[in-house]
Amino acid sequence: MKSMVDLAPEHFIWEMRGDVAVIRLNRPERKNPLTFESYAELRDTFRDLAYAADVQAVVFTSNGENFCSGGDVHEIIGPLVGKDMKGLLEFTRMTGDLVKAMLNCGKPIIAAVDGICVGAGAIIAMSSDIRFATPRASTAFLFTRVGLAGCDMGACAILPRIIGQGRAADLLYSGRSMSAEEGFQWGFYNRVVEPDALEEDAIAYATRLAQGPTFGHSITKTQLNQEWSMSLEQAIESEAQAQAICMQTNDFERAYHAFVAKQKPEFKGD
Repeated sequence: MKSMVDLAPEHFIWEMRGDVAVIRLNRPERKNPLTFESYAELRDTFRDLAYAADVQAVVFTSNGENFCSGGDVHEIIGPLVGKDMKGLLEFTRMTGDLVKAMLNCGKPIIAAVDGICVGAGAIIAMSSDIRFATPRASTAFLFTRVGLAGCDMGACAILPRIIGQGRAADLLYSGRSMSAEEGFQWGFYNRVVEPDALEEDAIAYATRLAQGPTFGHSITKTQLNQEWSMSLEQAIESEAQAQAICMQTNDFERAYHAFVAKQKPEFKGD
């Protein structure tokens, strides 16, 4: 297993709150755009999280009243105009690899969205497991507004599963902004909270998950992702196998003994 408590990334801020990792992009003066380097470092970090024993949940939060303004116009979009097909495909595969790493990291991810959350920022929120927002959150999958397709980084696969096909089509074709209230009504956002409570609410939620049966949480995340491509019968069988595995854990036994003793179980993730 890998320890990440002393991680010192170059292109974003990393903070440990107990066994909850807090990530925030660190260019608030530009509304936190991504660069080639920050994409790659985030991808590698989420890949490493799959092997991290000292991180049990992740909060990807805002900085300077904004979440993320997408790819930097000057540092990403400009250089992409001059790349050949090979170079372009290397880039688009790298951005998709960030989503894959988030889906496969084995840890619950809570996105805490304030202000601007557009382009790749909207994708990061979409790829999280739980999403909190403030009333001023403005979320847009604006790829068509820069002459591209709406099918970026898994958006056409993941977004319809969260908010439905018709609503996803509306956002992906038009590139328009979705308000926090609209996102909440549609099920994109799980909770809307005031700005001064956003980060602490998200960390508190993540902490509760981190104190739960974390091996079970990792199995839940795996099943949520894998069952997209299963038939109902395959999903039921897969969950039977997954639950049988969880029944072999010490956490399952601890929960039983705690229930019998009318105590709260203390989960340890084993």
